[in-house]
Amino acid sequence: MKKILMIGTGGTIASEITESGLAPGFSTEDLLRFVPALEQMCEVDCVQVCNIDSTNMTPSHWLAIAEVIRRRYQDYDGFVICHGTDTMAYTAAALSYLIQNSPKPILLTGGQKPIHTEGTDSKSNLLDCFGCACDGRIGGVAIVFGGVVIAGTRARKNYSKSFSAFSSINYPVLGVVREGRLIPYLQPPCAAQPIFYDALDQRVALLKLIPGARADLLRLLLRENDAVIIESFGVGGLPTEGGYLETVQQAAAQGKVVVMTTQVQNEGSDLGVYQVGHALKDVPGVLEAYDMTTEAVLAKLMWALGSTRRPEEVRRLFYTPVAFDLLGAEEL
Repeated sequence: MKKILMIGTGGTIASEITESGLAPGFSTEDLLRFVPALEQMCEVDCVQVCNIDSTNMTPSHWLAIAEVIRRRYQDYDGFVICHGTDTMAYTAAALSYLIQNSPKPILLTGGQKPIHTEGTDSKSNLLDCFGCACDGRIGGVAIVFGGVVIAGTRARKNYSKSFSAFSSINYPVLGVVREGRLIPYLQPPCAAQPIFYDALDQRVALLKLIPGARADLLRLLLRENDAVIIESFGVGGLPTEGGYLETVQQAAAQGKVVVMTTQVQNEGSDLGVYQVGHALKDVPGVLEAYDMTTEAVLAKLMWALGSTRRPEEVRRLFYTPVAFDLLGAEEL
């Protein structure tokens, strides 16, 4: 019988009804009692890293989860992380960089309704997730939710209430779960042993462009952070008025990192198409996200900057594909 470590972090799946709304209250052991069928599937041990609404999730929690897995990695066949849905994609992306090339499954799941409520999806998601963890054919970090398995670097929450909450952005799903059985489509690259990292640079910010906005906020973010992600329009670019290009050029000269991405969910960026984007192609320190999700870009920058401060090395790490995160970079 497979041995699985269940890591609890809180979220809707573990929430109870209070006078002020849903709030996490159930422990990982409590969750197991709602799904007795798991006793016939595998041996389960539990660790509670935190018990919070995932709105309160931080990079420090990501590091704590990764450290638990690193310390217990040799003792288990797989890992199931119960997590709130709102920031699950960010955590999955972060763990994809903190734990690379794992042959063992490291799977996140949760629910849109608490596990104790009528009509909840939490029980089926837990069963599917444990089934995938026991199956073992899809290693590495992934989200198992609503009957699909999504690479940790490609997931995004697209629905706030529906059970099929997550989609795989710019990449196929890794597999599906049908009647309790995993049907794998793609298997992430892995090695005999994973590579663990233990540092993240949290000084990374995100700016979403809106029509008519000036560059004042961008200047502030660049002053206070080591890197800024700019979510632009369409295939990407900066307004020609308002001092955006000059601000980016000055920041790049100071060693700051700027990543251009797009607010459009599918198909990614392509700065070379329009004049407003082409001007950025030759600015040192400016990187392009291409088909990466914003969640993956944020986590990858934190990981890269946590690993090195050398601009050329940050660039190399950013454009090196990890766990299916990047397909369209010209630098490759």
